[in-house]
Amino acid sequence: MQGRVLIVAGSDSGGGAGIQADIKTVTALNGYAMTAITALTAQNTKGVFGIHDIPVDFICQQMELVLRDIGADCVKTGMLHRPAVIEAVCATLAAHAPDVPLVVDPVMISQSGHRLLDPTAMDVLKRDLILRATVLTPNLPEAELLTGFTIRDIDDMRHAGHMLLTLGPTAVLMKGGHLDGALVTDMLVTEHETLVMESPRIPTTSNHGTGCTLASALACGLAQGLALAPAVERARAYVREALRTAPGYGAGSGPLNHAHTVRDFS
Repeated sequence: MQGRVLIVAGSDSGGGAGIQADIKTVTALNGYAMTAITALTAQNTKGVFGIHDIPVDFICQQMELVLRDIGADCVKTGMLHRPAVIEAVCATLAAHAPDVPLVVDPVMISQSGHRLLDPTAMDVLKRDLILRATVLTPNLPEAELLTGFTIRDIDDMRHAGHMLLTLGPTAVLMKGGHLDGALVTDMLVTEHETLVMESPRIPTTSNHGTGCTLASALACGLAQGLALAPAVERARAYVREALRTAPGYGAGSGPLNHAHTVRDFS
């Protein structure tokens, strides 16, 4: 079971999030991962300590060469931290992958609180990238920044999801892990329906990269021809098992276990 996924995102030197988590996730789910790296970060489980920008032309070159030769069945974006990067990525997608499904993970702030999106990039993110998304996958702090609306409960999640639909994506996957409670509630919002998905919260400090992992797992499912809801359900199952079996590395927010395969939870 293949499925070509081009991931356009930043590198995490600690291996728990970003490009590293994306590649592991797609590979574990029997897809084929390709990458265009947008930034290098120096980080571990305790935080982000440095960011090195990749030249915009080189980001585009990575994308173009992959798309012209290998092609893609889905594209997933992660850390696009500057306005020029977002504009260039969108232009490259329009030229070389206009009809390929796009999963947009609007990476803005790291789990340790480090800002990963230039404040000047917010309007460009909304205007150019989110507009063309097949699925937008914000966590609740990201959804609040995008909407200006405070999310305190499930009803607020639903309202924010519909607000985000007005920005142009076909669907919004609201990730509810930041809400308190014994259950984690995620919500898939489209123009026609709202699908609420609940699962028991897994108590762990090894939760670095959950957003990257979920978005890449979803992109892999779409690349493999799964319909949207089944792709979301499989992605959530993968993340739950990755949390449950996390190795416990590091003194801070540790990585998931990306090494398990689809057979482990099917």
